[in-house]
Amino acid sequence: MLNNLMNPKVDRFFITGCMRCPLGDTPNCKVHDWQAELAKLREIVLGCGLTEELKWGFPCYTFENNNLIMISVLKESSVLSFFKGVLLSDTKKILTKPGENTQSGRVIKFTNIRQIIELESTLKEYILEMIEIEKSGQKVAFKEVSEYGIPEEFRVRLEEDPTLKSAFYALTPGRQKGYLLHFAAPKQSQTRTSRIEKYTPQILKGKGLHD
Repeated sequence: MLNNLMNPKVDRFFITGCMRCPLGDTPNCKVHDWQAELAKLREIVLGCGLTEELKWGFPCYTFENNNLIMISVLKESSVLSFFKGVLLSDTKKILTKPGENTQSGRVIKFTNIRQIIELESTLKEYILEMIEIEKSGQKVAFKEVSEYGIPEEFRVRLEEDPTLKSAFYALTPGRQKGYLLHFAAPKQSQTRTSRIEKYTPQILKGKGLHD
């Protein structure tokens, strides 16, 4: 039954990996270390009636064309990701943030298949809850860019250069946030200033941190 739900395009991920790094389609790709775990996660998610697609090189599961869940791997774990996981009740307290500044996404990491099998019923509950949340139209309340602090070095630079200031505030909120977080991360002022100088041309071109 599940075979009918599997997208042939996604099968390639389990063979070659996501192809987002030089290890893709080589014996050293991390995907080979987690075959049993990935297969089990795929079975569980498809069993909840989601549509399987390949996005960003990874198996992505959608409901009415909206991204809900992704399966991926890290060096030390296989990962089940919920795009809007912050909205889940997380009654078992198994969700974690993938990054310190992540607002919406939440993940569950597995280091062996036994963990997945033990949590199978819970994972199905979380996935079905995620579907109901999507049906309800509930949205994540994202922080406004204005709520992120501007590093003093960057504030001074913007005041000194009106052209840069205009270019920065013309960026999308997501790109602005990316720069602010990147500039604020170093503890030393000299390093913060160096980052600002490095990415000033990028900002002036209207590009984001990773464009």
